[in-house]
Amino acid sequence: MAKVTFKAKADWKGGLVAEATARGFKVTLDEPKDLGGTDTAMNPVEMLLCSLGGCMTIAASAFAPMCGVELKGFSVELEGDLDPDGFLGKNPNVRKGFSEIRYRMYIVSDSPEENIKKLYKMIEERCPVKDTLQGVPVSGEMIIEK
Repeated sequence: MAKVTFKAKADWKGGLVAEATARGFKVTLDEPKDLGGTDTAMNPVEMLLCSLGGCMTIAASAFAPMCGVELKGFSVELEGDLDPDGFLGKNPNVRKGFSEIRYRMYIVSDSPEENIKKLYKMIEERCPVKDTLQGVPVSGEMIIEK
């Protein structure tokens, strides 16, 4: 398959609010009140975590049949550590973005555990958003639920 180019656009809507558009779909972004926003929407770094979780969820659905896994449920909880002093320019020694991202993958399936582990490994190795984020430590944990 040939390389695909994805495109997006973000427009300022006043204050710390932005509207992002891709393929006609729109998402509003804002900051929490304690960071100067109006708290009307998730902020860009929360959206980044959502992108990673969404990508892993889509990958799980796409790869489960290849691994012999029948999914009954799947979810990912994510969190990332960010020191606003870097972004705000208060400390030049602090990273501007996430210093670490952690996630917990919940896989609900009665399939054999070795198949579920194969699926987990495939998601870890092939998730495009995770690959894009490899500049920061990204760690994961698998939780199997029956």
